Amino acid sequence: MAGGIAYLDGPRLRRSLLAAADWVDLGREELNRINVFPVPDGDTGTNFAMTLRAAAESVRPLRRARLAQVTKTMAEACVFGARGNSGMLLSHFLVGFRESLGEVTVASPEHVAEAMRAGADHVYRGLDEPVEGTIITVARDAAEAARAAARATRDFRDFMRQVLNRAQASLSRTPELLAVLKEAGVVDAGAKGFVRLLEGIVRLMDGDPMVALTDTPAVTQPDAAAMASVTADQDYQYCTQVLVRGNALPATTVVRTSLRELGGSIVVLSTSDLLKVHVHTDHPQRVTELARSWGAVESSTAQDMREQHRERAVTQRSVAVVVDSTCDLPDELVDRHRIVIVPVQVIANGEAQLDRVEVQAEDVYRRMRAGETFTTSQPPPGTIVRAFQDALCEADRVLALFLAGKLSGTYQSAQTAAGAVEGPVTTFDARTTSLGLGLLTLRAAELVEQGRPIPDIVAELDRVRDRSGGFFTVDTFDNLLRSGRVGRGKAWLGTLLDIKPILEVTKEGRVAPLDRVRGRDALVPRILEHLERVLTPRPRRLRMGVVHADEPDVAAMLRDEFQRRFEPEDVLVHPVTAAIGVHVGPGAWGVFFQIEEPADTA
Repeated sequence: MAGGIAYLDGPRLRRSLLAAADWVDLGREELNRINVFPVPDGDTGTNFAMTLRAAAESVRPLRRARLAQVTKTMAEACVFGARGNSGMLLSHFLVGFRESLGEVTVASPEHVAEAMRAGADHVYRGLDEPVEGTIITVARDAAEAARAAARATRDFRDFMRQVLNRAQASLSRTPELLAVLKEAGVVDAGAKGFVRLLEGIVRLMDGDPMVALTDTPAVTQPDAAAMASVTADQDYQYCTQVLVRGNALPATTVVRTSLRELGGSIVVLSTSDLLKVHVHTDHPQRVTELARSWGAVESSTAQDMREQHRERAVTQRSVAVVVDSTCDLPDELVDRHRIVIVPVQVIANGEAQLDRVEVQAEDVYRRMRAGETFTTSQPPPGTIVRAFQDALCEADRVLALFLAGKLSGTYQSAQTAAGAVEGPVTTFDARTTSLGLGLLTLRAAELVEQGRPIPDIVAELDRVRDRSGGFFTVDTFDNLLRSGRVGRGKAWLGTLLDIKPILEVTKEGRVAPLDRVRGRDALVPRILEHLERVLTPRPRRLRMGVVHADEPDVAAMLRDEFQRRFEPEDVLVHPVTAAIGVHVGPGAWGVFFQIEEPADTA
């Protein structure tokens, strides 16, 4: 983008988002260190970077797309991918930016200035109690500079330099506007993230080489987030986020009013059929229950901010756990154990979307029933590299688990990516998928938290994996037929005779036919027979899981039956992710078991 730049189109915005995401990624640990407002939980950099990364990765495939398509995709990805207070505010800015540009094909500096003003206004309106000296101040000042710059120049490079200069000056004044920043001797972390976003774009326009993401910037100031004090009455305990989908969502003012009784630091983000709320509260379950009255809850997370602060104040983690998105672990467990997710790609009509970030299983099933076909693709190596780098920002080394190498090339890509980062990364072929992978990942995270070294953890995972397994079934053969799991003759005969297959995930990591029954009603009894066979005698330490593709009643019944019959320590129940749903189709369900007896009893 060197030379005079007279307009902004889709490809240029796409490149700008990718450059900005890379530059913010590089500075995320600095942002985490200076994060003292609204609470010093030390995750503003991570949340801001991952939200921007979700937006950037969503447009990566759109190389020649129109500007309106790029902004629409960016905004939708932000709603799905927004994390934490800083991520929600960044999403507000980008949604407002998108709404202002609308269907503009080629944007002038005037268009962009107006879009920045709309973005800053969107941020301000999204906050229940706006506080100056934060991102709202810097975004507003940058927007004012953009309006003046649009009158003074037609060159986007000059335009963006003027915007950046004003944003940097505004950032330097944030300690004068917010006492907690002045006391800690830092600028606002979210505001600095916004400035880094602008810096990344200007660096791209100037043709500066991007600093490799494996480079670690020198620490120039102490960890203010770790040093700051947190008291019980300073703020609420849980940073809670809920994503709701519905056709008759309440107005954001109504949502904010309802949430005020449950907490503070409220941020509400709404589109036509999606609503995302962020609130600090002592009662995350009550927030989720309230959200269910608005529509269908698609995800809900609650992070213990006081525990985050304590962990940051004590030490950096020794090991971070990474897993791909087919693990089907609930978000609350992913957040509790600080597991990093690598999203698989879900592809429809030539367009790739990130699993668990941009596309959800419910949407896939709806479109399947309307006749659309889908496929999946492994994460690009660069996505896996960035996930490893994210993890290495928070830990000394990485343990990464991936779905069976015989089912996908993701594990092989992960091995390649591990050699492209500066830091120790151990990859592990789980030889399973869905909650089989999820249960193994959960065990790995628990062993990490016990302080076990990676060689010991890998040895234990090997042992547990060999004593674990899973069975699943599908309602129709269509998706298995497309994936080559059954021949056309068998699929036709199965449909004609109402034959339902029972498949197993073998110890080698393949999917193989195990049994078949006639009719849906015979499936549960037969699968219970197979579980009785493999779980006799009863293990002393057993975990089980149930996954389903739009079959919550079957899943709930199986959970109750497992608890009565097998008395496991845990029974996880979760819908399959979109990447799994593509291959099994609506109506499918599966069960997994993991035997974790100590080695001397195995």
